[in-house]
This record gives sequence, structure tokens and C-alpha cells, in this order.
Amino acid sequence: MFDFKIIKKDKNSRGRIGKVTTSHGSFITPCFIPVATSGTIRALDNNDISELGTTVILSNTYHLHLRPGDLLIKKFGGLHKFMNWDGPIVTDSGGFQAFSLGFAVEHGVGKIANNYLDFVDKKHINRVTEEKFAHVDDKGVKFRDPVNGDKVELTPLKSMQIQSNLGSDIIFAFDECTSPLSDKKYTSIALERTHKWALECLKVYDKKQALFGIVQGGEYKELRIKSAKFIGKLKFDGFGIGGSLGKSKDDMHKILDWTIPLLPSGKPRHLLGIGAVEDLFEAVSRGIDMFDCVAPTRWARRGHLYISPAAGGTAENKFRINIENKKFEEDAGPIDKTCDCYACKNHTRAYLRHLFRSSELTYFRLASIHNLKFILRLMDKIRDSIEDGSFKKLKKEWLG
Repeated sequence: MFDFKIIKKDKNSRGRIGKVTTSHGSFITPCFIPVATSGTIRALDNNDISELGTTVILSNTYHLHLRPGDLLIKKFGGLHKFMNWDGPIVTDSGGFQAFSLGFAVEHGVGKIANNYLDFVDKKHINRVTEEKFAHVDDKGVKFRDPVNGDKVELTPLKSMQIQSNLGSDIIFAFDECTSPLSDKKYTSIALERTHKWALECLKVYDKKQALFGIVQGGEYKELRIKSAKFIGKLKFDGFGIGGSLGKSKDDMHKILDWTIPLLPSGKPRHLLGIGAVEDLFEAVSRGIDMFDCVAPTRWARRGHLYISPAAGGTAENKFRINIENKKFEEDAGPIDKTCDCYACKNHTRAYLRHLFRSSELTYFRLASIHNLKFILRLMDKIRDSIEDGSFKKLKKEWLG
């Protein structure tokens, strides 16, 4: 079961409110989807996730295939029962790992060239080896497991089989995610692979699931337009904007401007792997309905906590503070005075700094609760502003 209905359109942008309905419930867009990579959001349990107001999560096909194994999860009745989550689940295709374990290692970049640490833990990769772990050909991607060196191969058919075993509600077609440093010739070759694989996925996917196609093409306008037209004409239930998003945020905005008008307006659009505060506003204004990103919890674990403009950020970090900073040693205030999360209602910046510097596990839970609540609450505000016609004003208040 899958349905998408547009409820309201913003009068000053392409922003819109929609409702996605699946067999495991519905969620309202535009929405941020927390990432439960291996069937869990790190440091949080399902009660935490529900109390934060989470309505949908995203898990990772590649990682669940490796550990504990999609066939084992299928024996438990699918990922919903395995992790005891009764809401909608989205799974990616494994295509991003072709990049994150391949060119991301070789080139030392993320999906946006100047935004690397949001996406790939380079410190961990360098600790293992400088050699990339993924190699792509026309049949699929051959991986070497970064943990134990086992060889793994993903193809369009294999990706669809794994996602069927997981039993997720929304799945993605297998694609090749290129590097911001890939030239046009290679990006064009990768695009043809992605289009070929999209057709293969449409033939073999589990029809009980909703299948989203992915638009690729890197930073190249000609290729993005070609991909949006090709993928947009296929019988997908929705569309992802994926791959390299250029060398700057401005490049990403251009890619969205080229791509979104060419996709069917009556189907949802998902911006894959993006979720910074400014990105949410800019992408929603261009017509994006769904986001996912590991950034909120990853930043939390590294000591970076989200704040609103009212909490007084710096020019360098307008929306984050580094809780390790000595100036918070005696700070009796909450992380963000406008936030109503459990951490902000019950603990001070000074206490959180102490926990972080002491490597106490409690810190990781409290910090993750705050960062996720912050982003989910911001999405609530964005939806409310589209509903009452004040989105343009809200965007200016936050971005200036």
C-alpha cells in the first residue's frame, strides 16, 4: 500500500505539505527521516524515538545485509518486527556505499566536496586503510567489508531481494553515486548504469513495497536534466535526488532547480543524505518533500549540539555549539532556551560538557535526543509555516 497526496502548496515557493500513506501508517511531509543505519538510531531506543515525535525511519540495506543478515531478519518477520518498530520504514539501495566506500575514500570528499565529515567517517577509514573498499562495473558493485575484509557484491536484483527480505515500506532503486570530483565523462558512464539498473529494479522489485527511482548526473546540468527526464517517465512511486551534489551548497541548489521541475509533481521527492538546517529550508523551498541524514546524531556524538538563532550562534557555526568549549564549563543554561527536549528541560550546558569530556554514555543519549528533537521540531515549524503562509518569513528569520 502506498499513496501520496498534496495537502497545501506554499504561495511564494515550490514548498508544499503532503501526506504519505503506507501499510505501516502515514507521515506528513516535508519531513526529516532519522537514520537507523543498522536497525537502530545510535544511543536511542524505540521509546526515545517515539517520544521525539518520529513517524518514519530509514535503515541501510548494505549494512543490514552484512550484519545481522537480511535472511535472518526475514525469519523474524521483517525489519519492523525485528526491531519492534510499527511505523513506516524506508531503506536505501546500497548504492551510496558504492561511493562512501569507494570514491569518498579515494578522493577524500563527501556528496558535497566541502562537506565531508557530515557523511563519511574518514578517521575510521584511514585507520583501516587508504585503499577504497568498493569497485563498480556494469553489473553492480563489489565491496570489501571494512570490518573483516569479506567480499560482498550488490546488483540491482540483489538490492531488491535484500530490501524485500527486510520488508521496508519504501525502497530505492540501485544506483551509482558518483564523487564531486568525478569528471563529466565518468559521471555520464555512471548515469547510464543508474538508468539501466533502474529498469532492472522495476522488473524485479517486491510489488508490496513502494519503489523510488534516483536521479543522478553529478554537478552537470545536461546530465541532471537527462536523468530527471528519464527517471521521471518511469513508473516509480517517488523519486530521490542523489549522487554528488557539486562542490558547494550553491551547486546543490542549482541541481535542485534543474531537476525538480522535470519530475512528476504528484509524487514525493526525497533529497538523499542531506539534512543541515540551511539545507532543509533551501530544499523545501525548491519542492523537496523528504530528507534523511546521519548528521544530527553524528554531530551529537562529536560534541556539536544544535541551537536556534535565538540561542546565539557564532558566524562560523550559526546553528551549532561545541559543548567541549571551556566557556560552557559553568554555563547553567540549557543547550537551547527555545527547545523543550528532555535534555534541555532537565540539564545544563555545564553538565553536558562534563559528561562529554568524561566520555559518559549518558551524554550520547542526551545529545542525540536534543539534536533529533531540534530537527524534527524545526520541520514541524516549516510545515506550520507553509500551512499559514509564513514560510518565507520563517526562512528569513533562520537564514537571514
